[in-house]
Amino acid sequence: MAEPELVDVVVVGLGVGGEEVAGRLAEAGLTVVGIERDLVGGECPYWGCIPSKMMIRAANALAEARRVNELAGAAQVRPDWAPVAKRIREEATDTWDDTVAVERFTGKGGRFVRGSGRLDGPGRVRVGEQVFQARYGIVLGTGTRPSIPPIDGLADTPYWTNHQAIEVEELPESLLILGGGAIGLELAQAFARFGVRVTVVEAADRVLAIEEPEASEIAAKALRADGVTIETGVKAERVDHDGSTFTVHAGGTEFTGEKLLVVTGRRAHLEELGLETVDVDASQRYLPVNGRMHVTDGIWAVGDLTGEGAFTHIAMYQAAIVVTDMLDHMRLTKGGPDPSGTASVVGGAAGATSAVGGAMSAGGSTAAPGSVPRADYRALPRVTFTDPEVGAVGLTEKQARERGINVQIGYADLTSSARGWIHKAGNDGFIKLVADADQGVLVGATSVGPAGGEVLSALVVAVHAAVPISQLRHMIYAYPTFHRAIEAALGTLR
Repeated sequence: MAEPELVDVVVVGLGVGGEEVAGRLAEAGLTVVGIERDLVGGECPYWGCIPSKMMIRAANALAEARRVNELAGAAQVRPDWAPVAKRIREEATDTWDDTVAVERFTGKGGRFVRGSGRLDGPGRVRVGEQVFQARYGIVLGTGTRPSIPPIDGLADTPYWTNHQAIEVEELPESLLILGGGAIGLELAQAFARFGVRVTVVEAADRVLAIEEPEASEIAAKALRADGVTIETGVKAERVDHDGSTFTVHAGGTEFTGEKLLVVTGRRAHLEELGLETVDVDASQRYLPVNGRMHVTDGIWAVGDLTGEGAFTHIAMYQAAIVVTDMLDHMRLTKGGPDPSGTASVVGGAAGATSAVGGAMSAGGSTAAPGSVPRADYRALPRVTFTDPEVGAVGLTEKQARERGINVQIGYADLTSSARGWIHKAGNDGFIKLVADADQGVLVGATSVGPAGGEVLSALVVAVHAAVPISQLRHMIYAYPTFHRAIEAALGTLR
């Protein structure tokens, strides 16, 4: 057995959260080993948010050009996927090569190891024949992978996940999509606007089932206007592939398409991490953590595998807490380095390690023991980047009522607002507010519209800071903006 090599920190999985933690700790002067078997940076820059939004940006440009006929004369549009695929390869992914990302990490002083890391007892991580002993802690950031449903015949077919959908260089004539969540709808609309015949098959009774019903209705209406066929309340029972065509059998109906994209959720593969060697249950769907991202003594986790939402912004938020907590932990450990202000929850690394004194800034707080902020997901924002965008924060109306909150609802139709009326083509949307009448604050909100994700920011602040509704009503809202519809929605709270 290999003799363990002593280092300060081992980070297993360099996705968005893991890379952030590893890089900032390395900048703080610690000896950090970062382990990644796939691409440094994870799903987001290579197969997720970055390239998909490039696709959506291009598709939205086509849609906007087609609106010229309603607003400003006449225009003809000829879709061409080649520039989109080229941009994804060259600008977003370096043709799925992470050399730049690896160098970014090693340039901060980290040590990179390519491979699958696995816990090997308290404080130890094994990668092949190498074993590392972490002096201060281990951070797990191994993310999730597509969860493929056990549909008869599916496993034997060349179905797509988001990886193949993002990497495609020549579009199919037709595409079946299993899953009507955010990823399924974003890709469905983008491909449809480039001329692909798209059918979405969703087992739930509506698409975007985690969002407000009004948001589901507008999203479905928008996609149908782009030619997408949406079938809800339909459960796939069998999948066939004859070499050129997929057939999905569902409830006595057959759906056919040249390609099949499966986007029915994701799951963490905890059984691969050696959790049993540190007495942690690996049979769970996600890895439970406390408010400071602790799994157990000496082990932290960050990102999708914690089950708090598969969002880059969650991973980054958690990474900041882990960095702060780990440095705080090390100051309390005999012989641990004093980072002397080298890391901040809000600002990243800011200097070299100092041997003496100093408190770490954490959004204005000191770094005294116990001052590390705990994770707070009450105002978790999420955006589905369809056109119109669907932005949401906090609780839906249904969730609030299930929690026994004395709910008040405010609603404003975006098309009735001054900016919506001016915008005209493509102006579908609304603002929906979910208020706790007893506390006089918002506990959730949804912003749907051409800039739904951007308008959401004001609502995130309102929910996160528990701004009194009386104050929100007395704010000045710029005219004519989409966000002014918030004021109109406040006026309807009841």
